[in-house]
Amino acid sequence: MDTVLRSAAAELVIGPGHPFCIIGERINPTGRRIFCEQLRRGDLSRIEIDVAQQVAGGAMVLDVNMGAPLADETELMVSAVRLIQSLTDLPLCLDSSIVEVLQAGLAAYQGKALVNSVTAEDERLDAILPLVKRHGAAVIALPNDEEEIPAEPARRVELARKIIDVATGRY
Repeated sequence: MDTVLRSAAAELVIGPGHPFCIIGERINPTGRRIFCEQLRRGDLSRIEIDVAQQVAGGAMVLDVNMGAPLADETELMVSAVRLIQSLTDLPLCLDSSIVEVLQAGLAAYQGKALVNSVTAEDERLDAILPLVKRHGAAVIALPNDEEEIPAEPARRVELARKIIDVATGRY
């Protein structure tokens, strides 16, 4: 599928008129010892199984996280993005706490990706929002700062507003 069609596919599952989106979260080595070992060896065969199962289960977007300890997360993200896009037309949500991994994944991605996630921390906003703009991606925004998502709704709204203001005002 070409880039234009992939961008259109992303817009069809997230946005106005689409208040609910099922994001498949299985392409993630957290808590999956065997998958971690496979990724360290460069074995992506489990991804093919996870993609097929999540597509069959109704996923509308697939989250991709390659954070396996002692593995080259950047290389794995690029390989995983390319593999997954050869298997399905579903939009992808790239998930990493490492900005360089997100950059590599976005560069490899054909279409409009979703980035998981940006917080209201100044350092994260400054690092992630320029990447998002450069690659025409969207973000999942989390209303937290240096600590956690606050218990007080007013503080969460304040942090969400900060993310929106920075995203629309500075970039």
